[in-house]
Amino acid sequence: MSLLPIVLWPDPRLSTICRPVDADEDVTTLIADMLETMYDAPGRGLAAPQVGVLKRLFVMDVDWKDGARNPVVMMNPQILWRAEETAVGEEGCLSIPGVSTEVSRPTRVHVRWLDAERQPCEQEFDGFAARCIQHEYDHLDGRVTFDHLSPQARAAADAQYQPDEDTRS
Repeated sequence: MSLLPIVLWPDPRLSTICRPVDADEDVTTLIADMLETMYDAPGRGLAAPQVGVLKRLFVMDVDWKDGARNPVVMMNPQILWRAEETAVGEEGCLSIPGVSTEVSRPTRVHVRWLDAERQPCEQEFDGFAARCIQHEYDHLDGRVTFDHLSPQARAAADAQYQPDEDTRS
């Protein structure tokens, strides 16, 4: 396993819609490296385009900062349903370090995906897990948290974001 460089906004890869992971494509090493990178960052989710791989794959672990690690791998995920009820919550992004934004999202989602062993899974998530899934899923569709902001909030977030040119991958 190895740490991967995290792509920083406004890299065009973060605005690109990702392709599905092919049925015969071996992503075992990528998954292990993404998990190691996420834990090291330290984050709770990491999507493949954030490490420069334009595939529909993300990893997350919403529990590890409060206890034992419980990693989830979602390959070719599909959000089948989103609750009508929404909540505003603060979101940070490993690709936009130093900036947190308030984002409104549905409070529950129903998702279908393949796990790391390519077994089909389907489950409803709520709370922070639902928020994390939607955040990472956005990356697969070429969206970042800034894309959810009003023009005024976006301008303020853009002004706050000062990436170090030497750390861009």
